Amino acid sequence: MSTNVLAVRPTARTLLAENGSVAALVVLVVALSLLSGDFLTVTNLLNVGVQAAVTAILAFGSTFVIITSGIDLSVGAVAALSAIVLAWTAADSGLPWPLATLVALAVGIGCGLVNAALIAYGKLPPFIATLAMLGVARGLALVVSQGSPIEMPEAVSHLGDTVGGYLPVPVLVMALMGVIAAVVLNRTYAGRAMYAIGGNEEAARLSGIAVSRQKLVTYALSGAFAAVAGIVLASRLASAQPQAASGYELDAIAAVVIGGASLSGGKGRALGTLVGALILAVLRNGLNLLSVSAFWQQVVIGVVIALAVLLDTLRRRSGR
Repeated sequence: MSTNVLAVRPTARTLLAENGSVAALVVLVVALSLLSGDFLTVTNLLNVGVQAAVTAILAFGSTFVIITSGIDLSVGAVAALSAIVLAWTAADSGLPWPLATLVALAVGIGCGLVNAALIAYGKLPPFIATLAMLGVARGLALVVSQGSPIEMPEAVSHLGDTVGGYLPVPVLVMALMGVIAAVVLNRTYAGRAMYAIGGNEEAARLSGIAVSRQKLVTYALSGAFAAVAGIVLASRLASAQPQAASGYELDAIAAVVIGGASLSGGKGRALGTLVGALILAVLRNGLNLLSVSAFWQQVVIGVVIALAVLLDTLRRRSGR
């Protein structure tokens, strides 16, 4: 009997360690549904999904980077720049919106490649390289737009609509990007290389992985996801704004960490990142319903992020 108990306990601890963010989300939803009668309604839950969409898409891209033990502070600015480029090329240059969308995606990928080149070949720390890109991308967004919003093409603005007047398109895009992120991480050589580099970069290099090339792929993916997030955000606003997505890079990193990824690298899942983004959205939504000041909301979210990092640190110290 005691042997069975001992066998069950590690399993329970393992399940809790692997799915702690899911448990936290469930507890949070139950608590808020008890505190506010307006929380657990279909309309409000769909609203939570819309609020989480942009952060989740950015966070999926950041997951790739964090798994490699890197960081990308530029995703919010790259999102804004990509949306500005799409709106500008379609409105001012007369480029058809499908081509303008491809140009916007190319801009996001290009920014990611520059980040990777500075990190892999220029040997700059990821923090410094992506911080520099944050300033460059935000500045270029302001230069191209001359500091003013640019109206999005009508066809692209439909990304902010609903399907059948019920299901928000941003939620569908979030789900699609989540599936793509999961496939990349679990079913591709690039995904396996990300985990290997994050676990031990030197060992990955000695095992034959082209580390510098894989970092190019990793940061290019982060830039592409940032471009998609920027387009979705601009479609919701019906215009591309140069100051859009300001501070979203911190929410993206927070979602990845809350979802169970380790800032030291080698660990992270697309599902966990999605749950992390939903936790942030649920927190903000619930606190709004409870009429909690926006200033206190920042305090609460900061505490949640600190606890998530603390738990990750304790888990690594205990050998998990």
